[in-house]
Amino acid sequence: MAIGPADLRTIPLFQDITDAHLAELLSVLEHVELAEGQELFRAGEKSTHLVLLTRGEIALKEGNDIRFRLRPIAPIGELGALTGLRRHTTAVATASSEILRISTTDLMEFFESHGDVAFPFYHNLTRVVADKIRRDTRRMDEMRANIIRTQKSMKKLRELVLEAEDTVVSKPVFETLDELIEHNRRWHYMVEPAHTLLAIARLDDGTQLAVHEMSTDWIRVAPAPGLKQGAYWSGVLVIPTGEIPVSGTIDNVTPDGALIQLDMLIASYHATLEEYLTRVHMLDFVV
Repeated sequence: MAIGPADLRTIPLFQDITDAHLAELLSVLEHVELAEGQELFRAGEKSTHLVLLTRGEIALKEGNDIRFRLRPIAPIGELGALTGLRRHTTAVATASSEILRISTTDLMEFFESHGDVAFPFYHNLTRVVADKIRRDTRRMDEMRANIIRTQKSMKKLRELVLEAEDTVVSKPVFETLDELIEHNRRWHYMVEPAHTLLAIARLDDGTQLAVHEMSTDWIRVAPAPGLKQGAYWSGVLVIPTGEIPVSGTIDNVTPDGALIQLDMLIASYHATLEEYLTRVHMLDFVV
C-alpha cells in the first residue's frame, strides 16, 4: 500500500508537519512484509524501531490474550520505540501485513540532520505524552478513590468485629482486615527510582547493586551471587540525599533480583527515606 504525507498526518505524531518534510521522512523508512502469524516483537524485548502498520492487522497480546487489534494506518508502540523501553506486549500479524519501520538510531540521525522535521515531531510527541498523563491521572484518581472507600469500609468492619461477640472466625477476620488496612497505606507501595533519583544498595564487601523498586518496608535489588531466600541481608542504601544503613530478610529471589523485607529503621533514617520516596512519588504526580 502506497503511503503519502496525507496518510501520515492522520497519526498525531505527524500532525502539522509539511508534505515536503513528511516525504523526506518516508524516504528513509524501510518497507517490510509480514506473513500471517509472524511476530513483530515479543514482550520483554527492548524497543528498537519506530513501526507504522500500512496494511493488514497486528494483534498485541498479553500472554495468550489479545489486548488490542491494530489496523492501518497505525503506529505500533511508538512511545516505547522513542524511549528505548522494553515491550510490554507481543505483536503478531493476524493477516498478511505490511509495515514501514526505522531503527531508533537511524531516526535520531535523521532528526539531527533535519531539525525542521524533528522540532514539530517532538512537539507532537510532547502533546501525545501530555494527553496520556492526563488520562492516566484520571484513572489513578478513580482507583485512589476506590481504595480510600475500601479502606474506610474495612476499618468499619474491623471495628464491628472488635465490638461483636467472639466467634471462631473473629480472630482470622480481624487479622485479615488489619493486614489489608496496613498493606494499603501509601508508603507500602513499591516505586521505581527515576534515573534522576537513582538509588544503589552498597553491600558490606563494597559490591553495588541497582535498586529496582522500593518502599519504606521493602526493597528489590538487582541479581547478584549469594542472594538466597530466607537469608539475612545488610548494606547501605545510597540515595541523592544521603546514605541509610539497612538490613532485612530476603523474601524471594528471581532472575530479576532479590526482594528484601527491611528491618525497622531508626526515626531519623526513616524520615530520610520517606522524604526521598516523596520526591520519587512526585515525579508521577501532576500538581
